[in-house]
Amino acid sequence: MQNSGYKVKIMKDHGITLVELITVISIIGILAVALGFQFTDWMGGYRVESQMKEMYVDLMNARTRAMERNRMHFVTLAATQYTVQEDISPWPDGDNNLTAADNVRPAGYNDPIPFLQINLDPDYPIQWNGAAQIGFTVQGLSTVSETICSSTDFHADYNCVVVAPTRINLGRLTTLIPDGGACDNANCTIR
Repeated sequence: MQNSGYKVKIMKDHGITLVELITVISIIGILAVALGFQFTDWMGGYRVESQMKEMYVDLMNARTRAMERNRMHFVTLAATQYTVQEDISPWPDGDNNLTAADNVRPAGYNDPIPFLQINLDPDYPIQWNGAAQIGFTVQGLSTVSETICSSTDFHADYNCVVVAPTRINLGRLTTLIPDGGACDNANCTIR
């Protein structure tokens, strides 16, 4: 082997340089900021999805209770809350209408007044296309066809509920409401 006259200097490992340290810290900072924005969007989508799933369960429970208790049940919608109430006046079968008398415990009725009020997060309001009240008959049928949507700009797997006379389905909006989408069956894809 022939020596070309160059000497190879072996560097000893004594640590990292200041330039390397600053470069690594800068990269970590940029990634942290980018992931922070992603996390905020992800949490918003998770909250919208949780809220819509909870509403779906409450709608299904109202439908089931109407059949089980042989009395109409009503779900009244507002942008930041909804209520589920049983028709108990006149006792025992009700009159198929939601009235103020349904809030008064009749004689012989020992259970708590069947009333459920759910307050929604004001950052994630809902809207709907149709009546603000959904009734469920003793056969479990809805009295109206309704689509309930999240009116936020967060992308969630489930952000709408379609209530038809014979079924209740969760879905996803094709076009979000703030982006110009409508809150209707055509824009809500059943999943």
